[in-house]
Amino acid sequence: MKVVFMGTPDFAVPTLEKIYNEGYDIPLVITQPDRPKGRGKKLSSPPVKIKAKELGLDVYQPQNVNDKECITQLEKISPDVIVVIAYGQILKEDLLNLPKYGCVNVHASLLPKYRGAAPINWVIINGEKKTGITTMYMDKGLDSGDILLKEGIDIREDETAGELHDRLMYLGADVLVETLRKIENGTLERIPQDHDKATYAPMMDRKLGKIDWEKSAEKIKNLVRGTYPWPGAYTNYKGKKVKIIEVDAIDQFKEGEPGKVVKVSDEGIYVNAKEGCIVIKRLQFPNKRKMTIRQYLLGNSFEEDVILQ
Repeated sequence: MKVVFMGTPDFAVPTLEKIYNEGYDIPLVITQPDRPKGRGKKLSSPPVKIKAKELGLDVYQPQNVNDKECITQLEKISPDVIVVIAYGQILKEDLLNLPKYGCVNVHASLLPKYRGAAPINWVIINGEKKTGITTMYMDKGLDSGDILLKEGIDIREDETAGELHDRLMYLGADVLVETLRKIENGTLERIPQDHDKATYAPMMDRKLGKIDWEKSAEKIKNLVRGTYPWPGAYTNYKGKKVKIIEVDAIDQFKEGEPGKVVKVSDEGIYVNAKEGCIVIKRLQFPNKRKMTIRQYLLGNSFEEDVILQ
């Protein structure tokens, strides 16, 4: 089966590699253009491009995947299927209808829940216990096409968005290859989504990481986990923006103003929440490295009774 692959970030790399290792014909890999990156604004290639070049595959980086030049190139290839995973552009109808078996998307949630750009973050922020991978046929809507295969996994108690991302990207590769096999042998069932059960996982924004100490300790812990490593959770201590890297949620120190530092020790910085208490285990001050509280207190102090904002 002839497979055109569309993807851009690290999350898409294991799927490309898996398709290649399974022996599928990949006449073209389409990814986003190189972008300036870092302080020097040096052009940087997307991870999918780097892997495709390693595998000896042809790479195409259109500014607009829906333009006439791209469509013409794909018509010449005549792919059986286009696989799309975290590509970064919306495919219009002409492109969606081009492959013999349509366009198949790999999505990092159990659809119809958590449609949108950041399902991995939001399942943790919202305290979900389970997530997974869904493959679906793409249509004109946002992650609204017919479901093909789903596979769920449990979210670990202290798992961060970064850790969950890494588990799901390998699961996605396995589910996609199984989807391709079922397309080939004609055993794949299309299941329409129940749109009434759909939820939305919008793109992450730096402002989302600001800790609201009026929320419960459990919700604050989920925010810290769900925003790590990006955009990161933070609070303000004496006018300084402090990144909060790792926390625990406990039931102690329930009395007192939310945001008040009630105890400082090598084990952590204890901060009142609306319900329960947050124990900050790791943090990062501006222009400093990430540190455990024990490391931080070796050369610095953190005052009790201060209200974090």
